[in-house]
Amino acid sequence: MMTPLQFEETYQHEWLELEGLLAQAGGRKTGAPVLDAPLSGARLAALYRRACEHLALARARSYPAYIVDRLDRITTDAHQLIYRRRELGFASLTTFVARDFPRAVRTHLPYVLTSAAVFMLPTLILGLLVYWRPEMILSVVDATTASSFEDMYSPTARSIGRVRTASTDWVMFGYYIRNNISVAFQCYAGGLFAGLGSLFFLAYNGAFGGALAGFLTARGLSSTFYSFIATHSAFELTAIVLTGAAGLRIGHALLAPGRLSRLQSLVHATRNSVALVYGATAMLCVAAVIEAFWSSANWIAPAIKYAVAAVCWITVFGYFTLQGRRAD
Repeated sequence: MMTPLQFEETYQHEWLELEGLLAQAGGRKTGAPVLDAPLSGARLAALYRRACEHLALARARSYPAYIVDRLDRITTDAHQLIYRRRELGFASLTTFVARDFPRAVRTHLPYVLTSAAVFMLPTLILGLLVYWRPEMILSVVDATTASSFEDMYSPTARSIGRVRTASTDWVMFGYYIRNNISVAFQCYAGGLFAGLGSLFFLAYNGAFGGALAGFLTARGLSSTFYSFIATHSAFELTAIVLTGAAGLRIGHALLAPGRLSRLQSLVHATRNSVALVYGATAMLCVAAVIEAFWSSANWIAPAIKYAVAAVCWITVFGYFTLQGRRAD
């Protein structure tokens, strides 16, 4: 195996050439001389692929940080130069939806399953406990809030699930967007605390939702409540689980960085998991639209809501299971 010095001496000329091409294309000050020859896209792409291989080798062999950092910088700059047009266009969005997002979910499947378990177990446990003993809801919320939940999901409510301070469905749409994004951010950013924050917010939100479901079921409001949550939950709950999975990925990178420094491991994990966050954010926006304008409508029969909900759940699971498989 090469020593770090031999590795650097062997491939130094390629790195300098790539840095020169980057400086020529983007005017960036890399320390390498700007090349006088015409810019060759094929040569740039070839050197970029070689530099990616060198970066992987340097990381695997635990070469000094200055070598890894240099390769990381030039490969990042090259990637941005090569793909910048694609990344800003409609084609990039299509590629993300059709391939990158579902592949990211499958790639992070262990974290997704862990996140789902941490979220769902408190949901089921608290749901059953509060159903058997409805007074336990007071350990989660106060009496006034519990009473307001009964009003929100009453069959006679003008708009199901609407808080007292909201006058229109548009107001509720804004409320749902703010609430959903807040929960997702907590689950994701909590990963910075070695993953413990993500675990806490997943469990807390699961417990709260379970307690609410158990309480309303015990109060005889199950038909209204479950028909309300059935459709949008396919997108909302899945998105919360995905942001929690991204947070757990970050936490794992901090706890077990391997041969990388913790900062390098964090950066690598963030880049790998950010697709989960982007996709989950889009799903939360879809959920907010459904929740405000479909789920809340009391003129739609529960049977119709359940039928549409079944289609949504099947679509979500089918999308993450099958979409983009050809590119795997």
